[in-house]
Amino acid sequence: MLGLAKKTFRNGIHPPEHKDDTSQLAIRHFPFAPLLLIPLQQHIGKAASCVVRENQEISRGQLLGKPNGFMSTAIHSPAEGIVKRIGLMPSMQGKMVEGIYLQTFSGSTQEIGCGEPCGLDASPEEILNAIQQAGIVGLGGAAFPTHAKLKAPAGKTIDTLLINGAECEPYLTTDHRVMLEQYQDIFVGIRYLLKVTGAQQAIIGIEENKQNAADILRQHLPRDLPAKIAMVGTKYPQGAEKMLINVLLGRIVPCGAHSVDVHVAGVNVATCAEIGRLLPLGQGIQERVITIGGSGIIKKGNYRIPIGTPLRFLLETVGVADDISTVFLGGPMMGQAIGNLDIPITKGTSGVIAFTQQQYRKRPEKIYPCIHCGRCLDACPMMLIPSQLGLLARNEQFTTMAEHFHLNECFECGACSFVCPSHIPLVQLFRIAKNSIKKQAKERH
Repeated sequence: MLGLAKKTFRNGIHPPEHKDDTSQLAIRHFPFAPLLLIPLQQHIGKAASCVVRENQEISRGQLLGKPNGFMSTAIHSPAEGIVKRIGLMPSMQGKMVEGIYLQTFSGSTQEIGCGEPCGLDASPEEILNAIQQAGIVGLGGAAFPTHAKLKAPAGKTIDTLLINGAECEPYLTTDHRVMLEQYQDIFVGIRYLLKVTGAQQAIIGIEENKQNAADILRQHLPRDLPAKIAMVGTKYPQGAEKMLINVLLGRIVPCGAHSVDVHVAGVNVATCAEIGRLLPLGQGIQERVITIGGSGIIKKGNYRIPIGTPLRFLLETVGVADDISTVFLGGPMMGQAIGNLDIPITKGTSGVIAFTQQQYRKRPEKIYPCIHCGRCLDACPMMLIPSQLGLLARNEQFTTMAEHFHLNECFECGACSFVCPSHIPLVQLFRIAKNSIKKQAKERH
């Protein structure tokens, strides 16, 4: 232990956790949908380049899309089947994206590798390449290509590998179950990550509401692995990388900087487990663990779900309440409410949370003026001034927001909106401002 039990960051909030319904439920395999919708872009960066054709028979694990440059990752088939169509499909962002419609063969689970197994004797560059070819991205929700995150820029060094097992988002218990059931994969993944980053130590950060996960990791921690388990206080958004770095290492990531600037590489615990599970086998990501919960779900649980599973099929399989009202991909704080049930599960989907009309009360249509109560200041983990940013956003003073009030430091955790008594949709205003700034930057160039 590091002697850091219950230590946490300044500010933040304590929304109801709602984890008890699924935290004790073991991971179960989910059935294949008759038709999988597999987008070629399931990560931040460029879409993968399709390497299959229509009417082609596909094996489980076969490469469907190869990386298209450094900021891109591979896409693999989650099932045996036949390519029915290559074309546009709906996405969580509301736009149509290029992808592969795969009609699956029932009852077949034959699997092939996507390439050569990568052992721990491989060089750091070979490991980075294997991670990219396996299509591994951040499974905490950001879906940033893991190989790109691990490659330190010239002149930068990494001394600590931070494995993020905080999982502070309400309802989600996928990381919790992965720590309980895939601890050996996590340890193997840490060995790969230590080698590729050159870090001298690894720290697994876990919120105190997952004590059993910390206990089992400590019990099985290999003696020759330079890793420690550190407990932190349960608070939202404790799992944000900058928060965890500050709590566990006492380092502050400066404005506009990244974890590597304070010599840290942060990796989600489920991502670490997939590295440890897939690289020795030469396989790519075909499925991921997802929490399916909320009052609108009948068969709640943690499921290993094939990538590309349509949301409609998922909900029909687990069953939903008659008065289901709202469905989130991800958790209710940082996830996104969905208006189209025909979108697929992707690598970045950490949860599917459905609410009944009684449980989920939508934000009132009437928005009241800011009363300057200061609750948003007390909630913001980045020490920003959300009320001032909201006022500037309403007046479309986007440049001022970015240059003088550090808008880009906001990672849209939703804490300010959660506590606002005037029901001001602060996070939505910030997203509009960021998109406007990006659009203006593109037009200038």
